[in-house]
Amino acid sequence: MSRADELAEVLTRIVATRGLEQVSVREVAGAAGVSIGAVQHHFATKDEMLAFAFRHVVERTRTRISGLPVGRSPRRNLSRVLRQLLPLDEERRTECRVYVAFAARAALDPALAAIQRETQAQLLDGITATLREAKAAGLGAGRVPPLDPHADAKLLLAVVDGLTFDAVGEPDRLPPRQLTALLDRALKRLLG
Repeated sequence: MSRADELAEVLTRIVATRGLEQVSVREVAGAAGVSIGAVQHHFATKDEMLAFAFRHVVERTRTRISGLPVGRSPRRNLSRVLRQLLPLDEERRTECRVYVAFAARAALDPALAAIQRETQAQLLDGITATLREAKAAGLGAGRVPPLDPHADAKLLLAVVDGLTFDAVGEPDRLPPRQLTALLDRALKRLLG
């Protein structure tokens, strides 16, 4: 892991435990046990550091997803991928808290908004491709309205984003078991 990645991990922990507003070059340096100059060597500005950390969290999730086994069932494959985006264990809870914080800030920060758009587009492409496979395999046949891979991918992504946002805000109200049950319900409605 590079020094920049180590600093991104420190920043991620700060965001997950104390919030994005607590992030500063000084705070990251102190938590990492390095000088402010060492942080500034990697990141010229706080905004540059935040963008790197956002990409770092997204890449960590993407790497975990790419390592998932791919089976013959598009529904199971889709479920496995979407579960990686939900706060079902400590690692994913941390990532989701950080992701929600960055996504909220992206509404006002063009650099973070670009990362958010790219991330959502990649997720949408992957979900759409899996739904096309599901449709070709006959899943969702007879459904009214009929399965529309692109539109239904947007719907699933909205469901996952909504579940994530709610679970980050009120983890006791939406424990992991309920999150997976709601995701399974959405997949069943789409694919049978």
